[in-house]
Amino acid sequence: MTGSLTAAQAAFYAENGYLFPLPALSEAEVAEARAKLDATEAMVGGRLDGRNNQKPNLLFPWIDALIRHPRILDAVESVIGPNILCWGSQFFTKRAGDPAFVSWHQDGTYWGLSSADVVTAWVALTPSTPESGCMRVIAGTHTSQVPHTDTFADTNMLSRGQEIAVTVDENEATDLVLAPGQMSLHHVLIFHGSPPNRANHPRIGLAIRYVPTHVHQLDGGKGSATLVRGSDDTGHWEHEKAPLSDMHPDAVAHHAAVLDRQLATLYRGADGKGKLAATAM
Repeated sequence: MTGSLTAAQAAFYAENGYLFPLPALSEAEVAEARAKLDATEAMVGGRLDGRNNQKPNLLFPWIDALIRHPRILDAVESVIGPNILCWGSQFFTKRAGDPAFVSWHQDGTYWGLSSADVVTAWVALTPSTPESGCMRVIAGTHTSQVPHTDTFADTNMLSRGQEIAVTVDENEATDLVLAPGQMSLHHVLIFHGSPPNRANHPRIGLAIRYVPTHVHQLDGGKGSATLVRGSDDTGHWEHEKAPLSDMHPDAVAHHAAVLDRQLATLYRGADGKGKLAATAM
């Protein structure tokens, strides 16, 4: 397997379920991304959230470019191989003093995928520190799935407010501290979460979910994802279309159809209405 990680880094990820910090974006690329995010949020009414913040790479060409960034994909390839799909993307933004948090959870709980051979690249656009509410992980917890419960808490940034239904010893947590332009990688089953932002600056990160092409959806239908590296002849996936321009009408319609299908899987069996189930914002 090729890729940018050293053998020692790949072994650390395999044993612990996470790796950080890794280079992702240059200083100039971070500045450009921040400027484009500000312009995008102004376009959509002040904040990129709700359904527009699920797979925003299907709505905005600059985000589509980020999920294809060679430096990010080189690291991901070291973990899951050369044939790579972007299954999802989402900004996790906490304004200064924001009470929003992410409860302890495992990403793969509700995704309906055939394998845990899935990795998230979390790319920092601002300092991600304990004070600003950086991600925290429990090393080695990626080897098995545990039960979860849904809370639908208003300040929980997760779509179902899902949280692990077993005790988590936070004394064992590792803070994934990142400078702007750095990224972490984490396994789809590692216990992770993040506290509120107590800093005087925003904490902004883009989470990009990558799967190898051999993974498939378990509901019997084809999954929907964006091929970002290599080739895919598995027949498991419908390949998503990159947007021609920001919020292009064809992209908006494509995004809505793709998201409705994915959310049907995400909310299957939920006790309440999901935060993203409404018509596109």
